[in-house]
Amino acid sequence: MTVSVIRFGGSNCDRDAVRALAALDVDAEIVWHEDDLPADTTGVVLPGGFSYGDYLRAGAMAAHSPIMDEVRDLADDGVPVLGVCNGAQIGCESKLTPGAFTTNASARFQCEHVNVRVENADTPFTAAYDQGDVLTLPIAHGEGRFEIDEERYDDLVSENRVLFRYCDENGDVTDAANPNGSTGAVAGVLGERESVAVLMPHPERATLPELGLTDGQGVLDAFA
Repeated sequence: MTVSVIRFGGSNCDRDAVRALAALDVDAEIVWHEDDLPADTTGVVLPGGFSYGDYLRAGAMAAHSPIMDEVRDLADDGVPVLGVCNGAQIGCESKLTPGAFTTNASARFQCEHVNVRVENADTPFTAAYDQGDVLTLPIAHGEGRFEIDEERYDDLVSENRVLFRYCDENGDVTDAANPNGSTGAVAGVLGERESVAVLMPHPERATLPELGLTDGQGVLDAFA
């Protein structure tokens, strides 16, 4: 049983993900995107970074990597798949999840700690939390603004597929607490299956006590 962390040209959070998973006693290995997934893959992480240098659109080229056909097949079979930051962009571009991530409203790269509120606690990635819990997680992105048309956004809300929203320390969703201008302050969404999720903040950077934050551990518990 192995979680496959896919390395694309330009990935830089793959080793972070492996280390965070190892701290939870989860076997994980890095798999090059042009290779096949191991036969014993029981979970997939699409890590952060700058795949293909973010040419065209962030994640657009990596979405066409050979391994993504296998990832989609596993997702269809209910295997947990998590996309983080650039991995979230790849997930959207691969149609694993709806919407798209575009240039921040500030038009600047933003690296800071933010607060997010758990919107749906009935998923593998949020089962460790209660609905309404406020987590502190790091972000580091230039194209993190979640965009989706109004009709599809309403569908996401009605289907309870919004996973996290940006909020203040009290759990209030405000414009000031939305770091990138995301529609509905959305920080993470689910695919058609609750076992598939993407989010812009980095849970793997908030799992190890020595890093000063552990709020992200529950997200990675989906693979434990």
